[in-house]
Amino acid sequence: MAVSCMGPARGHAETLHSALAKAYAGNPALAQQRANVEERDEDVAKAAGGMRPKINASVNGGVQFNRLRQPAGRNTLDQRLYSTDQSTGEPRAASFGLSQPLFDGWRTQNSVRQAEAGVHAARATTRRAEQETLLNGVTAYMNVLRDTAVLSLRKNNIAVLKEQLRATREREALGDQSPTDVAQAEAALAHAHMEFDAARTALESSAANFRQVIGEEPRRLEPAPAAEDLLPDSMDEAIRIALAEHPSVESATHQIAAAEYAVKVGEGALLPTLSGNVQVNQQYESFFGIPGTRQFTAQASGTLNVPIYQGGVEYASIRQAKAQLREARFAADVQRDTARANVISSFAQLRTALTSITTGRVAVRAAATALKGVRDEAQYGQRTTLDVLNAQQSLLNARVDLVSAQRDRVVSSYTALAAVGRLSAERLRLEAELYDPAPHLEAARDKWFGLDGPDAR
Repeated sequence: MAVSCMGPARGHAETLHSALAKAYAGNPALAQQRANVEERDEDVAKAAGGMRPKINASVNGGVQFNRLRQPAGRNTLDQRLYSTDQSTGEPRAASFGLSQPLFDGWRTQNSVRQAEAGVHAARATTRRAEQETLLNGVTAYMNVLRDTAVLSLRKNNIAVLKEQLRATREREALGDQSPTDVAQAEAALAHAHMEFDAARTALESSAANFRQVIGEEPRRLEPAPAAEDLLPDSMDEAIRIALAEHPSVESATHQIAAAEYAVKVGEGALLPTLSGNVQVNQQYESFFGIPGTRQFTAQASGTLNVPIYQGGVEYASIRQAKAQLREARFAADVQRDTARANVISSFAQLRTALTSITTGRVAVRAAATALKGVRDEAQYGQRTTLDVLNAQQSLLNARVDLVSAQRDRVVSSYTALAAVGRLSAERLRLEAELYDPAPHLEAARDKWFGLDGPDAR
């Protein structure tokens, strides 16, 4: 495919793989999805906290007013009361408590597994976002190539038609052409200018989309090869792979696992819980605010809680979790059907593009031969100016169609690769640092303290 520069040439030429590497490393939509994976990683840490100790400490102090009243003597006939007021005491206290869950009906264990399934689902969703970003990058790249080539064809057509109009006017002056022939040539040239403006607008739109996806303006784009070598050998093989490896199917499968563990978490609410507790208290001026008095207590205990009936909330939660599990299974079936349909559709589009290229090349050769013949015949008055203009337009249309078919072949091959579920930076061997979500999960899982995440910026 012929390619012209977008603006002045700067530096080395851009290839499809180098453009995709830039999109993989810096596309905001893909970065947003990766941040979502890190967000889901914290669900694992939150779930694991269910069996970790809970520690608290408190300190308090204030002013205390005391009034003590007691009998002055033991004479029951004339018993007087002796009273004393005291407000100088400032009682202070400090306490420390520790509670360690020992058994929670396996709710924490199942919550962690549920969170891990959610993390894997988010990772699969990120792989789908990666596929979409790379496919958008391929489409944007090829659209710029196509529209640049079309604009060049339109510009060349204007030059040809200008020459045609000049020759027609000269022949009119000699009496060989009529004013009608001149008007037809002028109309064809005006239409060519209109098509050139439309092609320039299309190129500007494609360049803007390229900037959005890749992150840079298109400069010098090299022709791009198709990805047919990366595709499975047969349609059946492609469908089998898609049903097992496509990110949407994989995400839905992990959502089923998460829903299954959610049911177990709900059922755990019906089981007893056991915890060990330690409480330490130190009080000062604790006895009626008398200075110097102290009181120290320490207690160790165990708590067994057996739920009997809590208003039916647990049962409703379990029923709801089971309904969500059924929903997740149906959603997975939908994704499998969608994956199968996308494979069939994308492979059909690829076959159509390949056929269009073959027939398009034949059409270009035939149109070029026809134009040459019509021009020769027009020299001897056997063809009119309109015949020449129509032949010229037919050749232009054939060339534009061939350029579009070449673009469609490349895009369709990558679309088919995405439908299979194998459009990735790793398989394309892009020169970019591959994203690995595993270290962040392990760091988050083991992080008991701190406000910043492992990769916080």
